[in-house]
Amino acid sequence: MRIEILRRKSASDDPYWQSFLYEPEAEAETVATALTSLNERTDLRDAAGEPAPPIRWECSCLQKKCGACAMVISGRPGLACDARLSAYKKAIRLEPLRKFPVIADLIVDRSALQENLAAMKLWFAESAVQHQRASEVGYEASRCLQCGCCLEVCPNFDPEGTFFGMAAAVPVTRLLAELPASQREELSRLYREHVFEGCGKSLACRNVCPAGIDIDRMLVNSNAAAVWKRFLKNKEKHHER
Repeated sequence: MRIEILRRKSASDDPYWQSFLYEPEAEAETVATALTSLNERTDLRDAAGEPAPPIRWECSCLQKKCGACAMVISGRPGLACDARLSAYKKAIRLEPLRKFPVIADLIVDRSALQENLAAMKLWFAESAVQHQRASEVGYEASRCLQCGCCLEVCPNFDPEGTFFGMAAAVPVTRLLAELPASQREELSRLYREHVFEGCGKSLACRNVCPAGIDIDRMLVNSNAAAVWKRFLKNKEKHHER
């Protein structure tokens, strides 16, 4: 199998393609398996027989729970630990996520994700009472890995922009579902500013989430809590006047 990797020594260097030959030994082997095995070679050489430095990439759990190994796999964002080599036949292409600054090879700087979460104050300031419906929505939202795959395909997301994308919208859904109405106003305002007003509703993120989160459900719940209830409330006040 030929594994083509878009490499870069550092953020200031030009990218270049380098190919490696790899022979899977089991049906269940993944991209993560291949990258690990290649780096374990004492004398790593590319497909042309030239010496190659170790391939730099990130991983942690290798069980589709942390999102650290996110990359673009043959044109589609995904997790290296979840991409089986058998699905790609004789060749596969690996690139770093393109929406974030590249650090080296397949490693990118995703600090913008955490900065956006902090900007929206996505945490509980005090205890919240969890009802059954809120619990179901909250559990679904809590499965977000913050891997950035949804942002990779989003035509509206820019790490330096004011639209934070589904990586922020999903955690917001949990808080909006569980916080009492009296504590939702500021979070609702931030949601409207950083999610609702910037989302083009292309829903390109719908089918790339490695956790399989129901994006439509998240948007419907958040829009209802942060946008439409406020709109209807203001409309009722206008009629009263």
